[in-house]
Amino acid sequence: MGRIKTGLVKRISRSLLEKYPNLFTADYEKNKQLVNRMVMSDSKKLKDQIAGYVTHLVRLQSQKTSRE
Repeated sequence: MGRIKTGLVKRISRSLLEKYPNLFTADYEKNKQLVNRMVMSDSKKLKDQIAGYVTHLVRLQSQKTSRE
């Protein structure tokens, strides 16, 4: 079982995906670099969690579109 993300991580991740839908991919490392440039926080852990959740959401979207 996975770990549940906090509301802050989910809110920031969704807002980044709404603003930049074509920028993020299913590659965690690339998303991590993008999040590091976009999010103004000193917390490395928070940025990594956001990048991971963005990657998760992108993969869900791609699975959803492939089923249709």
